[in-house]
Amino acid sequence: MKRLDPFMVAIVGAMLVGSAVPLDGQAAVWMDRVVAAGIFWVFFLYGIKIAPKEAGRALANWRLHTLVIAATYLLFPTLGLLTTLIPHSVLPEDLALGVLFLCLLPSTVQSSVTFTSIAQGNVAGAMSAASLSNLAGVFITPLLAAALMGGTLTLSTGLVAKVAAQLLLPFILGQLARPFLADAVKRHPQAISLSDRGAITLAVFAAASHAREAGVWSAVSALDLAVLFAVMIALLAIVLAITWFVGRETRLPRGDRVVLVMCGSKKSLASGIPMATVLLPASGIGMVVLPLILFHQIQLLTCASIARRWQPASM
Repeated sequence: MKRLDPFMVAIVGAMLVGSAVPLDGQAAVWMDRVVAAGIFWVFFLYGIKIAPKEAGRALANWRLHTLVIAATYLLFPTLGLLTTLIPHSVLPEDLALGVLFLCLLPSTVQSSVTFTSIAQGNVAGAMSAASLSNLAGVFITPLLAAALMGGTLTLSTGLVAKVAAQLLLPFILGQLARPFLADAVKRHPQAISLSDRGAITLAVFAAASHAREAGVWSAVSALDLAVLFAVMIALLAIVLAITWFVGRETRLPRGDRVVLVMCGSKKSLASGIPMATVLLPASGIGMVVLPLILFHQIQLLTCASIARRWQPASM
């Protein structure tokens, strides 16, 4: 039996505890401050970890990386907008908006590269594509969210300042500090992973707590969760099918087709939760976190299975 992912256990545990024992008053205020500091730290680490050279290498294989970016920031958002057309009696509006927000996020890095390696694809291409996706996402995701999420989020001076202070500034500082700190980060991967995953877990706890205080969870039924699960499976299946088809029809080399499918079908939990905390009202974050956590687990299980089965002869 496969061992449970400790990070996912922590995420689900934080959601359950935050929903059962929500914070209020001064405790909630202090938790929000801790979460804000944690998000600053997470994006500072992103700035250190993402090598500009990796994104720059994308220019050498422009066709592959254009397709990955198109899947991430055109195909997914289009499908997300279609999800919002599902009658609210079938999928509640808040959950549909959560699905839309999920569709605006960058791709993952670690799992995309890992699954590409297992499937014997172009690992260097996967690293470049995932890095470029995350670099672009720091700028593109807030803009897409403001443009597509209607009354939930509007582009204002206050939002721009918030995004700049909590997402762009730490990322830029991390890029500037990269020549001095990149080696130290590489030497202590467990401590770094524990710190950024801890910050994300706290953000989930705070989101669940705010959702409980706003009465969000009482509005979600078992049937709503079942519909959401079906929507998540359908969303991933459609993207996997389209990226595979496009890779074949554009005659990408086999290794690049693997990259397109593996990078183009992923959405980042690690980026998504901090971004939701910064971009969305506190009372609405819980509904965003729920689709994101569910999709994260589905994409890992599905793509791990595909990667193990894909042998060069099968493509």
